[in-house]
Formats: sequence, structure tokens, C-alpha cells
Amino acid sequence: MTWFAAHVVMVVKFKRGPQKRFPVWENIVLVKADTEQQAFAKAEALGNNEANDDDGSFRWDGKPARWEFAGVRKIVECAVISQRPGDGDELTFNELEFDSLTAVEAFARAMPATARYNERFRVLDEPAAVIEGKRKRKRA
Repeated sequence: MTWFAAHVVMVVKFKRGPQKRFPVWENIVLVKADTEQQAFAKAEALGNNEANDDDGSFRWDGKPARWEFAGVRKIVECAVISQRPGDGDELTFNELEFDSLTAVEAFARAMPATARYNERFRVLDEPAAVIEGKRKRKRA
């Protein structure tokens, strides 16, 4: 079995009225699987299980809302040295590109910065996963 970091994308959707902005959380979860395809399926199941409205109590900006599963953005095989993740192991990474060193420095200080997100991960062999009878997009 191999450890994978799954990038699960969740979006906030309002229950009523128009919505101009869509807050998104990219949750990075650790999954153990024999293959990337199995890791992807596990990540999709986790995302679907997280979709909810906290029994009607969830609010965003004071408005009734719900979390919806938007998809699995990528699966990254973890560079784990031993059987279990440990101190110093690389779990995942992102590749970004900035137009200036000033923008890089702002980003590194958690300040607003404009970047290009470069995804260079291979697409999984099969174009769609079938989970619980639903066809889902597969991306890595």
C-alpha cells in the first residue's frame, strides 16, 4: 500500500438568492491505497461524505449555506521514507509561477499575490471513475 495526498475541493453554495463569489477550500487529505485509481475513489468518497449543511445550521457571511463536493483536483503519491508518514516526509506540492520576486515574497508572507498555477500531473488512465453508480470526472 502507498500513501497519497488527495486534494479534495469543497465549495460553499448559498441555499437562497444569487451568489457572486464561491468560497472554496482545498482540503488535502492523506489516503492509503494500492493504486492512484483507488486513492482517487477514496478521496471522492471522502469529499461526498463532507458535503453537508451541519443540519441546517451552517452559515457563510450570515447566509444559510451548504458545503458541496466540487471534485478531486489531484492525487500526489507521497515521498514517504518509511511505512508511515513521518517528520520531514513530503506529502504534496504545488507549482506556481510569479511575475516578480516581490510577488513571491508577498506570497511567502501570506499576503495577496497573483500567480499562475502550473499543473503538470498526468491524467489517470481511465477518463471517469464509477462510484456508487455515478460517473465522476477524474483528474490528477
